Amino acid sequence: MRIDAHQHFWRYTAARDTWITAEMSILMRDFLPDDLLPELKAGGFAGSIAVQADQSAAETSFLLDLADRNPAIRGVVGWVDLCAPDVSAHLEKYSRAARLCGFRHIAQAEADDLLLREDFSRGIAALAQFDFTYDILIYERQLPAAVALVEKHPQQRFAVDHLAKPAMRAKDMALWARGMRALAANPNVCCKASGLVTEGDWKSWRADEFAPYLDVVFEAFGADRVMFGSDWPVCLLAATYAQVTQLIEDYVRALSAADREKVFGGNAVQFYRLECGARGSASHR
Repeated sequence: MRIDAHQHFWRYTAARDTWITAEMSILMRDFLPDDLLPELKAGGFAGSIAVQADQSAAETSFLLDLADRNPAIRGVVGWVDLCAPDVSAHLEKYSRAARLCGFRHIAQAEADDLLLREDFSRGIAALAQFDFTYDILIYERQLPAAVALVEKHPQQRFAVDHLAKPAMRAKDMALWARGMRALAANPNVCCKASGLVTEGDWKSWRADEFAPYLDVVFEAFGADRVMFGSDWPVCLLAATYAQVTQLIEDYVRALSAADREKVFGGNAVQFYRLECGARGSASHR
């Protein structure tokens, strides 16, 4: 079963979606399941994981409502205030949502020490009580803090989004590679092969530019802990859905058929517990 482990939906609102700047005008519209379904079908995907793009409870409700009405949305990574004193109460409520797999905070937009704060760490600890995952969205410079976070929570399942956004245009990958290997040393951490094209030159990227970064990720995490994600529709800034898919398919061509299946779905099924069917069931929680 092929699963796209990372994509987004939104109803575009200029006042809210200020991260979409003028040079990203292609994203200044609604992107909903009917827009994605033809891409999934063309790529042979059985479904996807819808990941939050806004920091609000309303965003989580929006994605869960879409998932309730669209079976191709196999799971949702929502948002919750992990620093809230009553975060456990919110998580208990969310544990009843069958398609809710985990949460993400857009840490790349925060101070670099967010991941080291005691209140944030307390929220991460609460996730494990309800078997929720956490997606780590950071820039390369925040890798040391991410390493400290995952080492502090060895029982928590983490996924690193977009290869931790390496500074590809700087042409120096030493610090990034060291940080990724340190993350991969923790068996509770997976990595999403996603977001590559938008970290490169949007208009003139080449597949061979990404190979050294994928080499580090696959050597460090292994085929058992890497998941393909399209990052649609953000990927449209630099590439089509088909091009993003082909980029990773070409890279993993030398792997065994079993490992290719893991990268393109099997690992997402395991990480997000999609095989359980009813995510919010008492037996699962």
